[in-house]
Amino acid sequence: MNQDYILPNNWSIIEEGFDADRVKSSESLFSIGNGAMGQRANFEEHYSGSTFQGSYIAGVYYPDKTKVGWWKNGYPEYFAKVLNAPNWIGINVEINGENLDLATCKSVAHFKRELNMKEGWYSRSFEAVLQNDTQIEVKVIRFLSLDIDELGAIRYEIVPVNTDAKVVFKPYVDAGIENEDTNWEERFWETLELKNQDNQAFVVARTLKTNFTVATYMHNSILVNETIADVKPVEVKKEAHSISFSYEIAAVKGQKVSIQKFGGYTVSTNHKEEYLISAAQKIITQATDLGFDRLLENQKLAWAKIWEMSDITIEGDVKAQQGIRFNIFQLNQTYLGKDSRLNIGPKGFTGEKYGGSTYWDTEAYCIPFYMATKDQNVARSLLEYRYNQLDKAIENAQNNLGFKNGAALYPMVTMNGEECHNEWEITFEEIHRNGAIAFAIYNYYRFTGDYSYIPEKGLEVLIGIARFWHQRATFSTNKNKYVILGVTGPNEYENNVNNNWYTNYIAKWCLDYTYAQIEKVKSEYTSDFERIMSKVTLNDTELQSWKNTADNMYFPYSEEHGVYLQQDGFLDKELITVADLDKSQRPINQKWSWDRILRSPYIKQADTLQGFYFFEDHFTREDLAKHFDFYEPFTVHESSLSPCVHSIQAAVLGRMEQAYTFYLRTSRLDLDDYNKEVHEGLHITSMAGTWMSIVEGFGGMRVKNDTLHFEPRIPKQWQGFSFKINFRNQIIKVNASHQGTTFSLEGETPVKVFVFGKEVVIEPNNIVTV
Repeated sequence: MNQDYILPNNWSIIEEGFDADRVKSSESLFSIGNGAMGQRANFEEHYSGSTFQGSYIAGVYYPDKTKVGWWKNGYPEYFAKVLNAPNWIGINVEINGENLDLATCKSVAHFKRELNMKEGWYSRSFEAVLQNDTQIEVKVIRFLSLDIDELGAIRYEIVPVNTDAKVVFKPYVDAGIENEDTNWEERFWETLELKNQDNQAFVVARTLKTNFTVATYMHNSILVNETIADVKPVEVKKEAHSISFSYEIAAVKGQKVSIQKFGGYTVSTNHKEEYLISAAQKIITQATDLGFDRLLENQKLAWAKIWEMSDITIEGDVKAQQGIRFNIFQLNQTYLGKDSRLNIGPKGFTGEKYGGSTYWDTEAYCIPFYMATKDQNVARSLLEYRYNQLDKAIENAQNNLGFKNGAALYPMVTMNGEECHNEWEITFEEIHRNGAIAFAIYNYYRFTGDYSYIPEKGLEVLIGIARFWHQRATFSTNKNKYVILGVTGPNEYENNVNNNWYTNYIAKWCLDYTYAQIEKVKSEYTSDFERIMSKVTLNDTELQSWKNTADNMYFPYSEEHGVYLQQDGFLDKELITVADLDKSQRPINQKWSWDRILRSPYIKQADTLQGFYFFEDHFTREDLAKHFDFYEPFTVHESSLSPCVHSIQAAVLGRMEQAYTFYLRTSRLDLDDYNKEVHEGLHITSMAGTWMSIVEGFGGMRVKNDTLHFEPRIPKQWQGFSFKINFRNQIIKVNASHQGTTFSLEGETPVKVFVFGKEVVIEPNNIVTV
């Protein structure tokens, strides 16, 4: 049974009614971020119930020493932790001498949370009766500024309902925080300095080992009936890691009293350490000059601009509409492409699970979203992120695998280019991630038409990856083919298998593609070619050896079933389909031992079908149908990355009911908590797959020969859907309904597209109906 307490709404995520059992899930679902920092939707006031406190700063991490029972040679030294950052949102509240705590109130009524995705703010309101019988109404609104990305703002309003009340607001900043997922119960921060003046406070803290220094700041204003009052703190409390102020207000019954709190972080990655406090003071001045209301208006305008390009509309299905907007909203909260040092963490700013910031998810799922909804430079920055870490990838292959000659193995999880995933089966067996990084270079050129990245930077990455595949493949005299042994494919429910089809296929493709790009750069970009060759010392003998490996790669195949086998031993398994699996055993990753999972036929996520998705034009639709029909019945979709691929392929095959079901699962994975783990944080990177399932699945968008192709298909549950694509600086809007599809163009020159194989020319500011 999936959770279903989120109310259907086109533009907001809404929860009504207070339920302590839902607090952690809602803390994830109502998370906010602005690309530079983010936070779970923790209560500002003290809450003694079960909660997962989490504030996060982009790029700030800690190398938590790997914890394993038995150390194997080659284990990463540490598992990167996205750090729980100092808390700036805290505002404890005392009413007539009693602390406000929703876990201990006599009653809580009319509790409501709203995450307004259209305008980029989060609010919470409720009525409560405290143990001392004082009844109050509370309304809180908070947001993280997109314009000033080191600034957050909170307005916390209280109205005493049944009596006059002495209200004490106790705002604080606190660096004495811990991570939920620390391996050794270590503290990750040391506090360096506490400073306050007037209504401002600053706590400067530094991370251990990585030495990121952060000033966490706050500025408070007290309002009585909407007007800022000249109220100073009656007490300033300094402790080892925190500063708190106390503001006392005598509120008459029915009178609104409020605190406005500006806060956030200035970080040593952006400012000199000695200027962190003065940088925070400048932001406070900027914020107080504008004021809360103006900042909120600016927030609405900034989000309107994002939605103008990235919105997808769905008519006639509120839950489907809410799902896609939630996904697009969270992707934009996590990464806006402003800072090329950053990447997209699988949990974004919503939780600590998965530690590191960069997985193959970025290349396989996220780049298409950012290419099509933003400027192409955003996607190029994501490619450059990997180029900048090429030396570390070469070190990784050399030091851990003994590879030579500049072979590069990119990490499964990384913050700075070093591998920091602590499971052996993933770190050195799930090598297919190298292929996704190469595929993203190809995909970027295919979509943007910008070849310049390849001679400037991309070719060096491709050569390092090709060298890796060449050395990782082994010649089998038994098969008279090259084999790749001891791997884990995208389906992590099979470890240490031989000849995972997807891995072998993408390895062959990488070798062929790199060979072709070397030839192209050699003939068309001579000076770049000479510069690269002087760095990588590549000769014709090595190139011919690559070609030989690619031409003779082994692919396991079943004549009986007429399909490529996921790996050599797949047919040795007891092939019981998911439909015949007892529902009480799901999800198997929470019910079964790892040994039982590995011996089962169950597929965590698209594996062979991932290859059919990437290389669709290498196969016929009949091939796809045969492989889909064979593998989908064994797929449990216990990876967030799985349903979107299956939705796209079901749509290609015209199986709209299946495509729709998979779409709902991917778009509402967290809202409906399909995998029973939303309390740990949201699945940010798979949200890009949700976008793909509409644009590439139902919209049927592909790029072939520098031209956009569409095959729009519409689920019967919808009246229509629309999306925009920024294709080579021409913005095309697609609007599909059961009556037909319209195309319009925001650009200067006509664009030729193909719809179901038929050429259509879209003129600027003109609507074409097909």
